[in-house]
Parts: sequence; structure tokens; C-alpha cells
Amino acid sequence: MSLGIVDPGSGSKREPVRFLVFSASLRTNSLNTRLVRLAAERIEANDGMVSFALMHDFDVPSYDQDVQDAEGFPAGAEAFYKRLMETDAFVIASPEYNASFPGALKNLIDWVSRYRPQPFNARQCLLLSASPSMMGGNRGLWSLRVPLEHLGARVYPDMFSLAQANQAFDGDGHLVNEQLDTRFEKTIVAFMDLVEADTHYHCAKKAWFEYLGEPLTAETEREE
Repeated sequence: MSLGIVDPGSGSKREPVRFLVFSASLRTNSLNTRLVRLAAERIEANDGMVSFALMHDFDVPSYDQDVQDAEGFPAGAEAFYKRLMETDAFVIASPEYNASFPGALKNLIDWVSRYRPQPFNARQCLLLSASPSMMGGNRGLWSLRVPLEHLGARVYPDMFSLAQANQAFDGDGHLVNEQLDTRFEKTIVAFMDLVEADTHYHCAKKAWFEYLGEPLTAETEREE
């Protein structure tokens, strides 16, 4: 029995899948923003629905539980939470700062992790990075996996890191290297196939607890 997963060359349309696609860079001419715009273009070309955003759309102050208790969630956290809940999966292109990922992104994750239902849990995620370095920002993605997977996100194993990204794009924002472009396309389509299957053909869901082995209380219970 076919699961309805699309062969990009078959001409058939996939089941509806919705993606939040955003850059974790604040810089105007960010290489990561170029890469994630290309990802959004490829998702739409393969019959996915894109909700595109920039990090500025989710601006939040430093997390402080006293502020949360007194004032509630800031507008940027509310916007990110709603966009996540409206989509089936999310794609982040994140720069690498000192062999890790940006503090602004970690702060946003910390704010949004306080919502119930917790929106990262069981949501599919693809990580991208772009850098002028030969590493392509890959070390930052490995560190980004830690909080996301801790929160239950299903982070796609094949991350895409674009090395020497300052030389990688043509004037239209496409990748110059044909081999890299093919790999990027295959990564995007394979991720979309997984999201489609998980969204429309999943058979089981598992509960998740942050503090394994501890008695469940109002503070420790994290079942979704």
C-alpha cells in the first residue's frame, strides 16, 4: 500500500504539509537568511506550504520567570508559539557563534518551552547553517540539537551545512555548485516526505517526561 509520499518527478501532489521556515540570524545580509529563503522556495516547489519568518519577528527579552509570572509571555514568544502550533514542522537556518548557536535563539526557545502544550514536542525539525568557513557552521547545529531534542523535537538526522557560503550563491540566490544544489534538494524533499508520513500516516505517539525516574509533580510533569 502506498503511503502517498511523493517522488519529485512523478507529477503527483503530496498530502498537505505546513512548514515554519526561519533564519536565526539578525544580520540584514545574512548568509543563513539566503539559505533558508532557498529552502522555502524548494519546499513550495515540492508542494509544501511555507510560513516564512525572520528572527526579528520573534524578538523577546531575556527569560525571567518573575517577568513571566507578572506580565505573561512577550509578543515575540507568543508569535513564535502560534506559528509553531499552526505548522507541522519547522526549518531553522542558524549561524555559528563561537562553536555554538546564537544566544538569542536559545533565549527564544527558553521562553516558548514554557507554553502548554509545549510546542516542540513531537514536531519535526530540519537544521541548516551557512558560513564562510570550511565547517559551514556545522558545530553550531550540533549544539542546537541538544535543547531541541531535550524538548522532544524530532530533529532530522541529515543537517545541511553550507561551507564557503560567501561564494556559494548566484545573483538569484541559488547555489552555484550543481552537486551541492542536488544534495540540498534531496535533503529538503526527504525531510518533506518524512513530515508528510508523520503528519498523515503516523501510527503511534509516545509520552515524554523531562525528569525521567522522578515522581511527577506540577514542576516536573512534562507529558504532552
